[in-house]
Amino acid sequence: MSDPVTADQTQPAINADETGGAVSAPVGVADRIESLDFIRGIAVMGILVANIVAFGQPFSAYMYPEAFLTEHGEVSEWLAVAQYVLIDTKMRGLFTLLFGAGLYLFMERAWARGQTRWLQVWRLAVLLLFGAIHFYLIWIGDILMYYALIGFAVVPMLRLSAKTQMGIGLTGYLAGAIFFGAAMTVPYLVAETDLGENTAFAEAATSMETAKTMAFANDRIETQLIQSGDWVGLVSHRVVQNGLDPIGNVLFFGFETLPFMLIGIALYRTGFFSGAIERSTLLKWGWIGVSVGGAMSLAIGVWLKSEGFSYYGTLAAFMGWSPIPQFFMVLGIAALLVAYSPGWTGWLADRVRAAGRAAFTNYLGTSLVMIFVFQGWGLGLFGELNRPQLYGVTFLTCALMLTWSKPWLDRFRYGPLEWLWRCLTYRKMFPLKR
Repeated sequence: MSDPVTADQTQPAINADETGGAVSAPVGVADRIESLDFIRGIAVMGILVANIVAFGQPFSAYMYPEAFLTEHGEVSEWLAVAQYVLIDTKMRGLFTLLFGAGLYLFMERAWARGQTRWLQVWRLAVLLLFGAIHFYLIWIGDILMYYALIGFAVVPMLRLSAKTQMGIGLTGYLAGAIFFGAAMTVPYLVAETDLGENTAFAEAATSMETAKTMAFANDRIETQLIQSGDWVGLVSHRVVQNGLDPIGNVLFFGFETLPFMLIGIALYRTGFFSGAIERSTLLKWGWIGVSVGGAMSLAIGVWLKSEGFSYYGTLAAFMGWSPIPQFFMVLGIAALLVAYSPGWTGWLADRVRAAGRAAFTNYLGTSLVMIFVFQGWGLGLFGELNRPQLYGVTFLTCALMLTWSKPWLDRFRYGPLEWLWRCLTYRKMFPLKR
């Protein structure tokens, strides 16, 4: 897979045959970048921890505990703080970093075969199709659609120097952090502080209260549809009510996603993922990043709890104030995983890497498992489990990922969806079985 959810460092080598065509041969284990597999494995499980609340409770509950349909007491509140510090926005950032590295890794091998960036454009178009199916038919929390759409904007920048890519990425990320901070702090101040009592802001405060009410009303409709098992009704509602959400996601999260993709490309090209940087340096800066970012996130999380997880307070914390601590944490976690990955061996580490090699299948497969667990036509547990119980479901699902991925890849060249994406990208059938 080349993306955070797709391991394209397994890109097949192409050998000319006697007819002038091309024969696919799998890249050997020695040619893989093992740290990418390991980080993907961690990330694909971490993203489930981030998303589990939105799978099992109304979507607003992802950030706002009051939206839970079950009790959200003191233990759950501290768990929410821990998730905010360690997981929320961090796994998404890690995914995005890897996606960027994967875009360049794919093109490196495509260029070596004389192919052009149009192959990458087509590949992203296929990913966009996967994402659309995921968003409209399976789960509204899809990330693939706007990864693909923002990926189109990254493709023209693949030929820039690594220094330029890093410069654009850092500048764009800082601009995004300022934008997010301003865009989300003002609503909080107007809606939930004394500022909103000023007559100059009365209309804005009323408008924000209306937006909050509408979000909860939409949650109630979706909850009824999910619990009743009315999949057709749920899809119809999603198309009508949320059909244009991916466009909004691209415009809003582009300030984070595009810079992180470019930074991921630049890091890959400088050898960050392949051992070109001294381990001691990775450890030093990795722990600094995690410590600084973690301390900042903890301060925000504790403040959020002290405020009672207010609606616009949580929006500000998750979307307005998280970019800077997220940046330190994402790069710090990535550095530590690269540094420690070579020394992490044994059956568990092998299974984590296998889960990373099949991360595309694990990402989309997780959504299928979750809708079976929670929707009314399945086990019907939507809105029934509290936060600790949802983490129990997460643990079992991660165990499932670790259980199936390695035996499958011992027998087959790619994960099922990795193979399908590859075939659609090249518009030819590749052998699946080893």
